[in-house]
Amino acid sequence: MRTSNLRRFELTEEQRPKGEGRKASCADGAATKRDGVLPEDAFHTILAHERRRSERSLRPFVLMLLESRTTNGNGAASVKRLTSLVSDAIRETDLIGWYEQGVILGVIFTEVNTAGKDPVTEVLCSKVVTALQQNLDRKLASTLVVTLHVFPESSDRGRSDSVADIRLYPDIPRLGSNKRLPKVLKRGIDIVASGALLLVLSPVLAAIALAIKLTSKGPIIFEQERLGQFGKRFKFLKFRSMFVNNDSRVHRDFVQRFIVAQAESEMQGADAPKVYKIIADPRVTSVGRFLRRTSLDELPQLWNVLRGEMSLVGPRPPVPYEFEVYASWHRRRVLEAKPGVTGLWQVTGRSRTTFDDMVRLDLRYAQNWSLWLDLKILLATPRAVLNGDGAF
Repeated sequence: MRTSNLRRFELTEEQRPKGEGRKASCADGAATKRDGVLPEDAFHTILAHERRRSERSLRPFVLMLLESRTTNGNGAASVKRLTSLVSDAIRETDLIGWYEQGVILGVIFTEVNTAGKDPVTEVLCSKVVTALQQNLDRKLASTLVVTLHVFPESSDRGRSDSVADIRLYPDIPRLGSNKRLPKVLKRGIDIVASGALLLVLSPVLAAIALAIKLTSKGPIIFEQERLGQFGKRFKFLKFRSMFVNNDSRVHRDFVQRFIVAQAESEMQGADAPKVYKIIADPRVTSVGRFLRRTSLDELPQLWNVLRGEMSLVGPRPPVPYEFEVYASWHRRRVLEAKPGVTGLWQVTGRSRTTFDDMVRLDLRYAQNWSLWLDLKILLATPRAVLNGDGAF
């Protein structure tokens, strides 16, 4: 038997949830529970519920997945034996169900302490693994792969192509599959519209490029690493609006302090509305100020849309150092929708909204997405651009 993705934590008696505390979660799938094991749909629903609960309570949980890589003919008997052993080894308050029906068994260990020093195999996983090793057929046990996934995920995932553990979000791809045709149409609209706009606006793009080249040294296009859906990194394109060789720590410090609600705006009065951008930034060129005010610096992102890294409508993609200070519920804006050139935030309040309000707008968009909503946002975008409120 092999285990992977093990994390260090311990369970304490004080943190074990009481029976009443689990009623709301278990009731969701009780009607369809078979042999003590939740079916796939119900298990995914409860897993999503536990994520929301963890975001609010700030108490982590652990998802254990048990996958057997065997195709022998005793599948039904082996599965029944496996589920029986796991059910007997876990606490009454833990939840067991099919992560993938008949293939991957899942267990949700709620209310755990990840700050402990004892190895996880001796604390959380020991009873389950020991029970399986002692009671399963040796050949079957050797094919079993056990993985542990902690929520909220650690933000120190290095240079991984993803900042999220996708195993913790099986419901999100499923939500997308329920709107498969609209999603295909959305991508088709993105391709046609971005390609047409790049062609039609080519004289404007050329004029902007010439203005940038004649007024300041440096490249015409500014490339910056951003995070797409599920944290996939890509090169985000803008017309360069700043002088070269400036100190990026100015923006990094401002954004991080703003998100964690420690930023006192040095450049605004005490009663002025907070702005999610630095006002009168000395790093910005004269041409850059005009481009930013009119949002013309964003036009190269049409190429990101054409390449499939972004959509015309969606949440704005964050920079990695912004994501580092996100609260767990903030991260959902990166997970639940592909980033866009414009979005509900841009046409509602732009930089004049607080960061939390911006995230709420992005989540509202992801949860209520439709082609009609995209169309309304696209039609409202020119007015927001011409108004210029919140653009700096």
